[in-house]
Amino acid sequence: MRAYLDHAATSPLRAEALAAMLPYLERPAGNPSSAHAEGRRARAALDEAHEVIAACLGAGAREIVMTSGATEAINLALKGAAWAAKARGNQLITTAVEHHAVLHALRHLEKFGFEVVELPVDRYGRLDPDQLGAAIGDRTVLVSLQLANNEVGTIQPIAEALERVRHHKGILVHLDAVAAAPFVPIDLGVLDADLLSVAAHKLEGPAGAGALFVRRGTTIMPQAHGGSQERYRRAGTEDVASAVGFAAAFRLAVEEREATRHRLRRLRERLSQAVTALPGVELSGHPRDRLPGLLSVVAQGIGGAEAVAALDLEGVAASTGSACTTGSPEPSHVLTAMGFPDDEARGALRFSLGRPTSEEELAVAIDTVPRVLADQQAARAALAEDPLGQGSPA
Repeated sequence: MRAYLDHAATSPLRAEALAAMLPYLERPAGNPSSAHAEGRRARAALDEAHEVIAACLGAGAREIVMTSGATEAINLALKGAAWAAKARGNQLITTAVEHHAVLHALRHLEKFGFEVVELPVDRYGRLDPDQLGAAIGDRTVLVSLQLANNEVGTIQPIAEALERVRHHKGILVHLDAVAAAPFVPIDLGVLDADLLSVAAHKLEGPAGAGALFVRRGTTIMPQAHGGSQERYRRAGTEDVASAVGFAAAFRLAVEEREATRHRLRRLRERLSQAVTALPGVELSGHPRDRLPGLLSVVAQGIGGAEAVAALDLEGVAASTGSACTTGSPEPSHVLTAMGFPDDEARGALRFSLGRPTSEEELAVAIDTVPRVLADQQAARAALAEDPLGQGSPA
């Protein structure tokens, strides 16, 4: 059997979410903005999806904006907030280990006169809240941070970071909760953030669905125009089926979160012991404050891309890091920001487990991964000793 250990890239659509979506896929669902019976039915389903997703986040239904995914939600949050606050200031603060959806959106804003400050992280990928506090100035209008890193799994000290921000008035905070939402409890009634992004496909919902929390009273400039949908914050006909599937999957993920966290930590530790027993294999990310199902390692003497291809042939699906950078010749920006040299960062591997991960899949991985990595190390060592492949002289 194959072992799918790439849930951080995307998780399979769970049966309950598909079942919730089918009534809006198998017959005309109606446009939620239409006044007829079909439209009213679609509107009721969409409104309920807003309510469920809001409840999962400890928010109000009117504070949820449905989007086509987390990338759109992040772009709406960052660009929308930056432009709305441009008259007050132009400094935007983030960290060097954010997802490219954040970093690329902020670099785009630099073209229009915004100043972006990327804060460093430590060897574990963690932000120093005091450095954040020191970076904030009179022109700071927005801070964007991850709850948890999607590549190495490190959970950030968000409460301490937000405390530093709230010493200053008028600064908006955006949190990227995409990797964290399936596993980390989020209560926006307690968590003092203004904007927060989530994605359905990371928690067994449909790909192409996301949501942005916009706290009541927070002003953002819409990035799509052409209609009054989502309370004028995001124009375009809503995808009712995807919203319903997202809500169903999120609700179940929250209900099952504690049991899932406990089981995945146990499975991850078994895999970690097997993989890190190899010489030259080092755990990356924080040893304790990390996502329960994510194992990130740096293996000396291998190429991460070659190892992923070899594992695939042996029936194990893994990755070198974020799926959004697959195929890039550059080493992971997360690992280099954590202090890994380029040659070591190119040996990165990420194994990410999810709720559906079975004992049988883990057994396949424990049997396969150490063997494949050892073979990769041996092949590279042999090539280094005999680069022309001519063997020893007679």
